[in-house]
Amino acid sequence: MKVTAQPAADTLTLVLDGELDASSAVVLDTELNKPDLLTYRKVLIDCQKLSYISSAGLGVFISHLQRLQDSDVKLVFYNMQEKVFNVFEILGLDSLMNIVPTVEEAQTV
Repeated sequence: MKVTAQPAADTLTLVLDGELDASSAVVLDTELNKPDLLTYRKVLIDCQKLSYISSAGLGVFISHLQRLQDSDVKLVFYNMQEKVFNVFEILGLDSLMNIVPTVEEAQTV
């Protein structure tokens, strides 16, 4: 999986491309652990090219969620494919995390 960071003003967009599983979760975890991440008001996760997410991938987001919330940084997912969204929904994570259909909506959350 490839993670591309796109900083812009007070928002950081992370574009996920490929499969987020145990082996690639380390790449995402490294991005979310960067100290400057907490200087942004929002972290947008573009899931358009995310074709699969495992429990390890979900665990990365869950492990960073509280730290982001404590720092008033909003984590917003958008462009999520239905099969990836279903994983979030089955586990009840859709009620814990902001998941919206488009980048326009993500920017207004």
